[in-house]
Amino acid sequence: MSERVTQEMEIGSGPSSRRHPQPSSHIHKVERPPQQNLLTEFQTVIKETFFHDEPLKAFRGQKSHTRFFLVLQAIFPILEWARSYNLKKFRGDLIAGLTIASLCVPQDIAYAKLANLDPQYGLYSSFVPPLIYAFMGSSRDIAIGPVAVVSLLIGTMAQNEIDPHKNALAYRRLVFTATFFAGVTQFALGFFRLGFLIDFLSHAAIVGFMAGAAITIGLQQLKGLLGITNFTKKTDIISVMHSVFGSVHHGWNWQTIVIGLSFLAFLLLTKYIAKKYPKLFWVSAIAPLTSVIVATFCVYITRADKEGVAIVKYIKKGINPSSAHEIYWTGDLLLKGLKIGVVAGLIALTEAIAIARTFAAVKDYSVDGNKEMVAMGTMNIVGSMTSCYVATGSFSRSAVNFMAGCNTAVANIVMSCVVLLTLELITPLFKYTPNAVLASIIIAAVVPLVDIPAAILLWKIDKFDFLACMGAFFGVVFKSVEIGLLIAVAISFAKILLQVTRPRTAVLGNLPGTLVYRNVEQYSTAKTVPGILIVRVDSAIYFSNSNYIKERILRWLSNEEEDLKINGGPRIKYLVVEMSPVTDIDTSGIHSFEELHRTLQNRDVKLVLANPGAIVTEKLHASEFTKKIGEDMIFLTVADAIETLSPRIKELP
Repeated sequence: MSERVTQEMEIGSGPSSRRHPQPSSHIHKVERPPQQNLLTEFQTVIKETFFHDEPLKAFRGQKSHTRFFLVLQAIFPILEWARSYNLKKFRGDLIAGLTIASLCVPQDIAYAKLANLDPQYGLYSSFVPPLIYAFMGSSRDIAIGPVAVVSLLIGTMAQNEIDPHKNALAYRRLVFTATFFAGVTQFALGFFRLGFLIDFLSHAAIVGFMAGAAITIGLQQLKGLLGITNFTKKTDIISVMHSVFGSVHHGWNWQTIVIGLSFLAFLLLTKYIAKKYPKLFWVSAIAPLTSVIVATFCVYITRADKEGVAIVKYIKKGINPSSAHEIYWTGDLLLKGLKIGVVAGLIALTEAIAIARTFAAVKDYSVDGNKEMVAMGTMNIVGSMTSCYVATGSFSRSAVNFMAGCNTAVANIVMSCVVLLTLELITPLFKYTPNAVLASIIIAAVVPLVDIPAAILLWKIDKFDFLACMGAFFGVVFKSVEIGLLIAVAISFAKILLQVTRPRTAVLGNLPGTLVYRNVEQYSTAKTVPGILIVRVDSAIYFSNSNYIKERILRWLSNEEEDLKINGGPRIKYLVVEMSPVTDIDTSGIHSFEELHRTLQNRDVKLVLANPGAIVTEKLHASEFTKKIGEDMIFLTVADAIETLSPRIKELP
């Protein structure tokens, strides 16, 4: 018999330490729970689905003006923690904000190019969104701005609709439209408390998708790293490699390669130092800005741009202009922007929530997922109207923010102020920044996304999870980001369907000297009870799995009877179904049990149920199934069932 259970549950009325069980003088009956009316049951389901965290609990018993303030505080969490804010906390936030600003400025310029936008749009996206998040977000550590994966996603999906080089204005308008709908998607999920939907993208699929996206992003940067002029617009590895090696004799620029590889080595070295010596995290944090300054200076004094080294050339000066009039409100591009926005919004949200929860767990505070979604949605909606593209939580910046000693979201405000000064005063200085150094910054930033230890752990723990990881990875690398994402979602849903439609079952046996019944495959000392087969079902029983469970139980019975014919022993007269893991049952499940009961009657085997839960018990009574098998065939524990039925085995022919 194969292993059919992932978690073991202790069954029986006595403790496992009870070495010499004696017959009980009283067998407890399974009681029918108090009946609930339809309205109460519906309210319970709605509460547990959408309001399990009791968001309105703080409003009970409060006066009107207090409730109004609590509403404002719920929308703007800054009103809660600002009351205890002090100079000591500000000092930590100031240092953290300046540190992540030194990291974000060069990254923003690079990520904007990844999204096929002019450099200033990356800086715009680190000015307005972080300010809004600081007032509405509940995470103290997350750093807001453009990220590599979302930039790539928007860049590839949008350029499939409009060529960013031939029609830059229309392309930019499509990106703003996508950003608007990304924000609407995020806001709607949070407002209607549907955040649990993003959990359908499994951790394994995310690991594979992120790793594949990192490889794809790195491959895309070969254009800037090698100085290639004519580069493919496709993102799959075959097309990119063909484009790279097809131009090796006439398209590569050796000065660009020297600049790119030198600074890439420098950036990776600083990351290694920061990882090995955590107190030196600031070395890695300032490395991108240092690289940009040094590379820009070197290109300027050597005029390497005249030797074919591609440079940024121009970054528009000034703060974000309004872009509300550039969003497509009608037409075919509106629907295309909606499609891109929904996908980008969900990926951005998944990454941000994961980051926020990670650092909240480290610092032991709670993050409200629905508030996070509302905050993310609001900042992207406003961002789409102020020349920003999709912003979210950046893991690299958030890690630096955490290490730098941030205390609150004020660090995001400090970062925004630095970006503002950059837009107003410093942008002309980036004119001679080589694209090669921006490419090296992006490559260094995405290297941690390839999480090999996580993939190895998936292989050790769950092979199906590893399959989901590899499916998403190869889908992104060999086809496209959209296909990889589609594979990730498809495999995640396939796993859910497989677990729901093919739940685990197990044959139980008694551990000698105890009243405990365990899986006989896991415990070699567990002994089956003569004449009685005990089967545990490890899932709720619904229409999707009820027929399988019935057939699997009958197959267990047939296998046991075949073994008895070979090895000898009393035939099976009772089949006990241990139901403590069965959290619910629907009409299809009850119908399958009725069919199981009839089949067992024809085989002269009696059906017995042990330890059904309250909901299951109520439905069994409501369907009158308890009358069909007899209420004396329903027991509180397996031990009670065996104690009652074992003496009858000898009496039956």
